[in-house]
This record gives sequence, C-alpha cells and structure tokens, in this order.
Amino acid sequence: MTTDAKTAVTPSTMSDAELLERTGESAKRLRAAVANAIVGQEAAVEAMLVTLFARGHALLVGVPGLAKTLLVASLARALDLTFGRVQFTPDLLPADITGTDVMHEELDGTDSGRYRKTVRFLPGPIFQNLVLADEINRTPPKTQAALLEAMQERKVTVGTSTHSLPQPFQVFATRNPIEQEGTYALPEAQLDRFLLEIHIDYPSEMEEREVARRTTSGKPPVIEPVLHRDDVLAIGGLVPRIPITEEAVNLAVALARATRPQTERAAAEVKQYVRYGAGPRGSQALVFAAKARAALRGEAVADIDDVRAMLLPALRHRIVLSYRAEADGIRDADVLKVIEKTFR
Repeated sequence: MTTDAKTAVTPSTMSDAELLERTGESAKRLRAAVANAIVGQEAAVEAMLVTLFARGHALLVGVPGLAKTLLVASLARALDLTFGRVQFTPDLLPADITGTDVMHEELDGTDSGRYRKTVRFLPGPIFQNLVLADEINRTPPKTQAALLEAMQERKVTVGTSTHSLPQPFQVFATRNPIEQEGTYALPEAQLDRFLLEIHIDYPSEMEEREVARRTTSGKPPVIEPVLHRDDVLAIGGLVPRIPITEEAVNLAVALARATRPQTERAAAEVKQYVRYGAGPRGSQALVFAAKARAALRGEAVADIDDVRAMLLPALRHRIVLSYRAEADGIRDADVLKVIEKTFR
C-alpha cells in the first residue's frame, strides 16, 4: 500500500499505541544491528537502549579493550545520529568541550576595502547527538563540571551567549575501574546526574574467540540505520507517557529509601556498610528506566518486574559505601542484592 506525502505515517502522526508497537519492533532490530559490530554484551546493550529511550545519560564502567567506544558509535549509526568523542585528559579545558568564541575578519561590504572584526562561536565536540566522554575521571573537576552542566541543561553558555545543543543529546561517559593514579573522583552530586551506571564485563570464552575472528578479518562491520532522529525524539517523548502500576512506583520509592542507613527499616547491612543512600532522584531514575524498559518490549504498562530489573544500574552509583565496606570487600552490588531480597 502506498501513501502520498499528506497521508504518510510518521512518528508525529502515530498514536501512542502505534508508536509503542513500532518501538518494540525497532528495539529487536537495533539489537541485531549492534550485534553486527559487538559480540555478546546483551545486558549492556539493553541498558544503553533504556538510557537512550529514557532521554538520559549513562556511565559505562569497564576495563580497557571491551569495545565501549565501538558500542556507542555502533548505536549512533544504528540510530542515524551524529557521534562525537572527547578524550578526557588532565590538561583538557572546558572550552575544549563546549567550544569557544573566535575573532573573525571579513570585508565590511563597501568599496573601501576595509575589514571588520566579528566574533563567531566555534562549536566544540559536544555538539553531537551521542557524545562519548572517554575516561571522564581523568580530567579536573572544573572540566568535568562543564560537561555535566551541559548534560543537565542541554545547552552551553560561552561568554554572554547561550547555545542549545542538538536534540537528541545524550552522553555516555566511560570510567576505568582499575586505574586510580592520575584520576579525579566524580563527586556524588555529579554521579547522580547519570540515569544508569552500566558495567561492561569480560566476554565469555566463546564470545572472545568470535571477537578475535571478526576483528582480524579485515572486514569492517556494516550497520544500517534502524531508526532516525525523528523516531528517537518521538520515542523519547512517548516514554514519560507510559503508565506504571502503583505497586511499581511504591516499590521504586521503597528501594531507593532502603539504601539510606538512617531510615528505621534499613537492613543491617545497609546500616553497617552504607554512609549515604540514594536521594529522590534515585526513585525517579528507577521509574523512568522501568518505563523505558517496558517500551523496549512493546509493553503498554511498566510493572514491578521492570523496576527490579533496573535496580542495580539505576542505584549502584547513587550510594556511598563506608570504609568498613571496603575493608570487608563489600561492593555496591552486594548491598543492593540484600535490599532487593527484602522486598520479595
């Protein structure tokens, strides 16, 4: 069946039910497209798609060599979005990320042959749809703050002018968990700006053999666009409208509150090993992530299973462990598993 331009079905003309069905189908195709370049890492890809559809930002944690850059770049190609990469170093300045005003000379438009000076804004690498902030903890706090401000406001101010970032605009920042020398810790208030913290694990032996075959074949992966910019924006607008059950909202709030050691119902392990728990943004992140996960599956309502599935990536970077936890070898995931069991 063919349609003319006036009756063509576009994301903006679809009903929520039609857009939701298309989202579920597109999510399957997105996973398949990314799999052409990335072997395994299904859980990480799922969490990144949740981040994308929830219009959030994510922190990718993993040792070097696990294809974090390729993963983000592959998603950008599959979504037909522009991609930018910023390598964070100790000498990186805020202007190296956001851009800067430059002086420009041009003819004044008369026959005098005189030149006039004008100031033009030269955009930085952050002016892309998907931005990879590589090793964000290798740059000083002032430069980190410039990126995180742009993440929150989705605009940058240079001099006296404010410049809007392209839409959609989302940041995937990477952090190396094994190298601490020459790094700057991300303050908890800044970590809270990331919707999810996604851990990239080592591949299985079978997957690593496939990686070795693919990357040494001399054939670059081919990724065809599955969605386009308007589709991504439409899905991002749909996710907040997806209903969520009252039980799921109550669970999200209860889980976030259970990470706070000062609350009466906090588990013994939380009181023992946690200094500070997740704030209200933690429960918000759980609800948003649950809705996006439901959209990925084409489900019309988010439920408690969606909330439980998003517990670890949504809250693990929002809790601060005590020195005793470090001494006893307790990780954030261990604490959250205890919390999750108490609400079964």
